[in-house]
Amino acid sequence: MRTLLTSAQMRSADQFTIANKPIASIDLMEKAARAFVQCFLRDQFNTNKSVAIFCGKGNNGGDGLAIAHLLIANGYENLKVYLVNFGEKQSNDFAINLQRMEETRCKKTIINQASDLKSLKADIIIDAILGSGLNKPLSGEFEALAENINKLNKKVYAVDVPTGFFAEGKLPQDYNGIKAYKTICFQRPKINFFFPESAMATEKYEVVDIELDEVFIQKQEADFYLLESHDIEKILQARKLFSHKGTYGHALIIAGNNQTMGAALLAAMACLHTGAGLTTACIPQAGLTALNASLPEVMALTRDEYTRIENPKKYQAIAIGPGLGIETDHERLLESLIMAKYPMVIDADALNILSERSDLLDKLAADTIITPHMKEFDRLFGEHDNWWDRVQTAKLQAKKHGIVIVLKNQYTFICLPTGKVLINPTGNPAMAQGGMGDVLTGIIAGFKAQQYSAADAAILACYIHGKAGDHLAEEQFVIPASHLATGISKEIKALMSQ
Repeated sequence: MRTLLTSAQMRSADQFTIANKPIASIDLMEKAARAFVQCFLRDQFNTNKSVAIFCGKGNNGGDGLAIAHLLIANGYENLKVYLVNFGEKQSNDFAINLQRMEETRCKKTIINQASDLKSLKADIIIDAILGSGLNKPLSGEFEALAENINKLNKKVYAVDVPTGFFAEGKLPQDYNGIKAYKTICFQRPKINFFFPESAMATEKYEVVDIELDEVFIQKQEADFYLLESHDIEKILQARKLFSHKGTYGHALIIAGNNQTMGAALLAAMACLHTGAGLTTACIPQAGLTALNASLPEVMALTRDEYTRIENPKKYQAIAIGPGLGIETDHERLLESLIMAKYPMVIDADALNILSERSDLLDKLAADTIITPHMKEFDRLFGEHDNWWDRVQTAKLQAKKHGIVIVLKNQYTFICLPTGKVLINPTGNPAMAQGGMGDVLTGIIAGFKAQQYSAADAAILACYIHGKAGDHLAEEQFVIPASHLATGISKEIKALMSQ
């Protein structure tokens, strides 16, 4: 998994690379500019388009000047640089690249105040005004310039980070920086790109390698880590000769109600396709026909008004909550399992019950996995008005209770008892359909039944769930949860074959 660094740590990585590669800082800037341009040219290969590059006076602006020189060399003749002159200070590397630009045919204009930008006819804007060190909203001329650029309604490419965007930390609700179409960032994505508020600043991002010292980066102390496919490949275990259904465990799915049997079926289906040796669905009597008709491989344990699970330890995994309902009987059932100190996968209505029973939350067994979406999480741990604080709370609560918290979103945050936060990069908007959370719960239970640790089960489930959705999205506009559930086994096989 890739260590995600703060902006200060990235500057340290720059300095370490410069000192130990060795490479001059101006040459590292040139390398970054070349990587940006290569990425940009894959998107914008029409050199007849006009380009405006806005450059501040720091190293981000130095990047912009180097980018201008390289774009001209690649055939972009209709290009103009706007030098944003809102302060006295300038970096040494900016000054060197400015001198180099003076020796070329590149057109330039100086902006001493935001009102100097009265009109602009460029097709594309490149934002190289301010870099990643910002930790407060724009003000004064910078705020006015960002507003003017946004009003132009042009396609904006940001260099490393959009001007006005915080690389990490709480994002302001009223973002007043530049709104980019795409951010091309160096070596690592910014931590805040994984938070929903980042959509205010950039529609998408792409990371380019500028050959910073990876050994140094990976050794840094960090809170956030990005999952990669090879992490999954290392965890997955092949099935061995002479194994049998007992080898792969018995999962119990406690789910469904008279009007919500679909949730139970989806969770059981996903558990089955993940590879649990045996799957039993604890469902209401009224759901037996549906279960037997759609999933003949899944056994049933009927749940009348109240079912006491006599021996929870005979199951290698228990998942509870999808479509369950919050009736008193279900509260009693959840309480009995928690008091038995059995680590479970807890989702949906079981989480809603927990939100009303904080005493039960404090009694969860170590290695329990809870899988809340945003509203469920806030009901459990208090209201939050931003995702940075929400994830910080999840990190603290996972450590406090010794549990794994799977905080679901476009990028799901897997918060471990160690204090680490793992970010799952797979998944897409085509998966925004009812039942996807039920499928994820079933996948986690399926891996838990096979004796994977709580952390590994959550990691595998989130990544494979999203990856299956990514492959289906190549051909489908939206993805029904049942389609995804039946594709899990194929996705696991593909990952193990790489």
